[in-house]
Amino acid sequence: MTGTPVIETHGLTRRFGRLVAVDHVDLAVRRGEIFGCLGPNGSGKSTLMRVLLGLLDPSEGTAHVLGCEIPRDAERLRSSVGYMTQRFSLYEDLSVRENLDFAAAVFGLPRRERRARVSAALTDAGLDVYAEARAATLSGGWKQRLALAAATVHRPQLLVLDEPTAGVDPQSRRVFWEKLFEIAAGGTTIFVSTHYMDEAVRCHRLALLRDGRRMA
Repeated sequence: MTGTPVIETHGLTRRFGRLVAVDHVDLAVRRGEIFGCLGPNGSGKSTLMRVLLGLLDPSEGTAHVLGCEIPRDAERLRSSVGYMTQRFSLYEDLSVRENLDFAAAVFGLPRRERRARVSAALTDAGLDVYAEARAATLSGGWKQRLALAAATVHRPQLLVLDEPTAGVDPQSRRVFWEKLFEIAAGGTTIFVSTHYMDEAVRCHRLALLRDGRRMA
């Protein structure tokens, strides 16, 4: 957890008209840590993540992610980052295996390597038995496992998770966090937002957001 920060922002701000969703936020996320972003709904967590990923342009301030200046280098950044949204965003009409293969293709993995990565991801997530099942038939906890597998099939340096356990039962949440610790132990930096205190205490460090501002 040393060296150049994986994420570094100074005065990062995003406005939507008169609404200031992210208000002069300073952050430094270290390599290999699980960094939590804690705050209630509407505190600016999702907007902050979208700016860091280059999905939204900042209104003011600077952001560097994995050495890339945002938004200038956003396209170059994408192959090194995994992103999991709060809502299940994969294709429900595709099978579990097809979703993982599609994700691997989007991240530019060659066909031969894709097959090996998808096979490993299915086993690692315990999804082998559901490999040919349509994603729509999975329970919430298994959809969550599939979404995490899709976000990490290309072995990203940085994993960004936007309230990934919202609406999931407590047992599935515990299993999910055990997996996050495994991923972090493998060298991936994790930036995760949550409004659950029991998840917040699992993070190495935290930023508390309220009304778009970093309070602590």
